[in-house]
Amino acid sequence: MNVELQGLFDKYKSDKESVFNTWFINNDERLKAFRSIRRGVLRVIEDIKAQKFGNDYKNSSLEFVLNCITEQKQVFIGASHAFYWKPKLRIPDIYENEENKTAFGQFLENCYNATREEQIIKEIIHLDRRNIKGLGPAVANILYFLHPEIIPPFNTAIVNGFNYLFKDKVKLGSWSEYLRMREVILEKNNCYRTTFSKDLGAFSGFLFDIGVKKIMVGDEGALSEKEKEKIERLLKKRHKEVATEEGEKNLHTEMQYHLLKIGHSLGYDVISASNDRSRCHKGKNFSFISLSKFPDIGGDKDINSTIALIDVIWFQKATNKIVSAFEVEKSTSIYSGILRLTDLYYSFPEDPSSLFLIIPDNREKELVLQLSRPAIRGNNIRIHYILFSDLRKHCDAICKFGESRETLKKIARIVN
Repeated sequence: MNVELQGLFDKYKSDKESVFNTWFINNDERLKAFRSIRRGVLRVIEDIKAQKFGNDYKNSSLEFVLNCITEQKQVFIGASHAFYWKPKLRIPDIYENEENKTAFGQFLENCYNATREEQIIKEIIHLDRRNIKGLGPAVANILYFLHPEIIPPFNTAIVNGFNYLFKDKVKLGSWSEYLRMREVILEKNNCYRTTFSKDLGAFSGFLFDIGVKKIMVGDEGALSEKEKEKIERLLKKRHKEVATEEGEKNLHTEMQYHLLKIGHSLGYDVISASNDRSRCHKGKNFSFISLSKFPDIGGDKDINSTIALIDVIWFQKATNKIVSAFEVEKSTSIYSGILRLTDLYYSFPEDPSSLFLIIPDNREKELVLQLSRPAIRGNNIRIHYILFSDLRKHCDAICKFGESRETLKKIARIVN
């Protein structure tokens, strides 16, 4: 433990005018803000989904969220400035660009529903890779109120305080720089966990007070070369994992969209898995061709919850009768998709539907082995499969010339 650094922490906590005492500790308004902001974020998400968000920051649901945040003052002074619509600069580009607006809404929804650190960091990296002009780490001030133990607040004073304390050169406006700063904050907060709190607002307030020169520092917190190298290795590894996952996710989304598009064109009601309905493919939202909620199909509640996770389902219009179900398997276990389709088959045996697995071309051999298992071959279930390349190649033709679900079987295969 660094004794000099501990001394700075103690000074910060004992100062009755520090952010720690005036904002973080025993502040009922701070705790109320969490509830208000979380409700506000849900409203932003719903407005974007329903295309009611508008093309300006003023009078939007996002303005309400940022007003709640800036009312906290101190650490969050200026938090709303990054979100003001600046017409001459066309930033931040989430008001007039519908694709970017949708991506922002999906980002907020995924972060709101996230339960693990890695989920949130991956969403940040995904957002950063979209290069939405003017939408930088100021968003972390919103995420803090969703996950205060994972995401620290971010503004000029906090960055300045970080650089003064750790003798670093973190830059404003860069998500990669923010994530690097965050790793140091998490490590130091953990090292001195009895001093601060799991809530990163306490440590961020300490950096803020340094940044506004309320606390003067020397070389107490300078990072060693070993510490810097460790953080760089961690960030590179995480970016590589996210890049791989993003490519797989995009491919999965593309196949889902093709299936929704075909089903819609053939005259069926269509829906995607309950956790995928806010997705879009090349700016084309699933919600524009999909049912808004899963129909009442009868049956056991738990089984229905499992069926609602099937990637795409087609229904006969006005009857809620399932006519086809599709599982898209890219890198996950093919067997899990088979089990979900099997649950559907056994839940409605009097109403057999066309069951399909959609797979990458290089997984055909693996799929044939799975469908050849005695547990699958020993019953009456017939599961067809379609290769990614065939679905992509023939999608438009089936939409144009297809007549029913039977048309899809012309590009499907089956294990005899």
